[in-house]
Amino acid sequence: MTELAAGLADPAHDAQRLYRAVLDAFTRPGRIVTLPQPPAGPGGISAATAGFLLTLVDGDTPLWLAPEIDSTALRDFVRFHTGAPIVDQRGEAAFAVLAHDIASFDGFAIGTDAYPDRSATLMIEVPALGAGAPRTWRGPGIDGETRVAVGGLGAAFWLAWAANHALFPCGVDIVFAAGSQLLALPRAIATEG
Repeated sequence: MTELAAGLADPAHDAQRLYRAVLDAFTRPGRIVTLPQPPAGPGGISAATAGFLLTLVDGDTPLWLAPEIDSTALRDFVRFHTGAPIVDQRGEAAFAVLAHDIASFDGFAIGTDAYPDRSATLMIEVPALGAGAPRTWRGPGIDGETRVAVGGLGAAFWLAWAANHALFPCGVDIVFAAGSQLLALPRAIATEG
């Protein structure tokens, strides 16, 4: 039997603080946001991913875990603290947690023209934010353009991102997590190396 990782110390207030930080990341793509006092991540996930899950995932938001992320400790943490159903198929997920070596978004919900909000948000664990080869990001929430570096992502990821961006208003949204920091990459953002 594994020991259950702690959730939020003060659920109502901590969730509000974390939600404001996550919202700040989405409204300002390319800006690295440090989450205020996120809980330690169980099963090897970052504190930022744990905080994100405790803030946005609930009993109505199915979660998919990549095999390299999936663990009993993480499943127990999610089920106990959020009540979210953990699904076996990518297409059933509203949220997913993945490792940085992802090279395809195939199989995840991308929404429809009438309901683009019915797409998945992918939480991707990366080695570091603000490190690695910088890319130029442009789009809503960015004044002109910004240079952003995300460690651990290969060329295949950025090719998959370009294909995803071309689907706009459909497509997945991305949140990168490292330590207690996160960085949002909404589907409306174009990137180039």
